[in-house]
Amino acid sequence: MSGNPGDDRDALIEALAGAYRARGPLGEVRTHPAFHDLDEAGRAEAFELARRQRVVEAALDPDGLSTTARAVLARIRGG
Repeated sequence: MSGNPGDDRDALIEALAGAYRARGPLGEVRTHPAFHDLDEAGRAEAFELARRQRVVEAALDPDGLSTTARAVLARIRGG
């Protein structure tokens, strides 16, 4: 990351707030590595950022769904 610890923290928060989660060999959703690199306050900040992002995503989606909702529905439907 960068030489400024605040930039590193911001990058971790952005990464954790994103909808992408890697999957394990059996298809299970893995914890994002940034989760373990942030303290409780950083994880709470990432949660709030993610919550706001999902609201914006849903507002822009024709069906009113966030990327997380779309991913969950795809898994339920076998996709």
